[in-house]
Amino acid sequence: MGPLAGIRIIELAGIGPGPFAGMMLADHGAEVIRVDRPGARIERRDPLVRSRSIIGVDLKSAEGVAVVRDLCRTADGLIEGFRPGVTERLGLGPEVLLADNPKLVYGRMTGWGQTGPYAQAAGHDINYIALAGALHAFGRAGEKPTPPINLVGDFGGGGMMLAFGMVSALLHAARTGEGQVIDAAMTDGAAVLMSMIWGFRAMGMWSDERGTNLLDTGAHFYDTYETADGRWIAIGSIEPQFYAELRRLTGLDADPAFDAQMDRGCWAGMKAKLTALFKTRTRAEWCSLMEATDICFAPVLSLAEAPTHPHNVARGTFVEAGGVVQPAPAPRYSTTATVVPTMPAAFAGADVLAAIGYAPERVAALTAAGIVR
Repeated sequence: MGPLAGIRIIELAGIGPGPFAGMMLADHGAEVIRVDRPGARIERRDPLVRSRSIIGVDLKSAEGVAVVRDLCRTADGLIEGFRPGVTERLGLGPEVLLADNPKLVYGRMTGWGQTGPYAQAAGHDINYIALAGALHAFGRAGEKPTPPINLVGDFGGGGMMLAFGMVSALLHAARTGEGQVIDAAMTDGAAVLMSMIWGFRAMGMWSDERGTNLLDTGAHFYDTYETADGRWIAIGSIEPQFYAELRRLTGLDADPAFDAQMDRGCWAGMKAKLTALFKTRTRAEWCSLMEATDICFAPVLSLAEAPTHPHNVARGTFVEAGGVVQPAPAPRYSTTATVVPTMPAAFAGADVLAAIGYAPERVAALTAAGIVR
């Protein structure tokens, strides 16, 4: 199943963006083997580790390193998310593994990148997007920058960028027989995600003053609004025809103040009027009036609400696997189906090693010695 069927990826266990990249590859058909510590606990509720085989390997032992090298000899790619130089010290660096398997795609996931003054420093999503210039743009006027959870660094600029890089390099390897190393840094990825904003800035359409621009809650027609029952709706009526529909359905088409849609000097006053207006009805009442219109409208749903919304139900946007409600694989394909998610039940070291040709006696010996689980 999936367009990546037949591809084998070895994932050295980590947190956040590395597992997210592994999840995406597994969702689309790759066989992903996650190498964890022998004593690690399998978290069966975490979608980031779904649809994998998991083997516990002691990477501090020469025998364990040899096991991983054998796995990589049979693989198309490897994902690791350690600080620069760690896998080299373990004996699993790219020079070693590409010598064993010249077609191997070696994916490296870090925050700062493999090089640069920050390369060896600790960090998290909030730090990476701060340095990339992204965090400064998130927040309302006059308020401090607000991190968008860890979506921009860890997942959009990190794991998803690594998954794209892996597939690109796998295509190159299939054509040329040449593997390579991918240096995926969340600072770089977060910067790439801001490309359109850099374009707006170059055209004089974006100010560094947070919360005053078209897409950052500066505009009255692109914001969230509270309703009478304390819930929220999202409005994105940018284009003139969508803005006209917003005015028509809210009864504001007769208010000349709203004629100057793109006059930034008038935005605050129009936003105040919309704020008062949207508090006059409940979210359900606004949904009844505006859903499926060309206003560019949606209710702001909580994680508890999103899986049951009729549109998400119709598309199968969420699934349940192992008793855990979670997002379904995306995107979808016309010919090759994505993988139906399954949650890991137990370590599968014996099966994994048998599949690459290890004899039962050798697997038993490694298990008894605590090298593998």
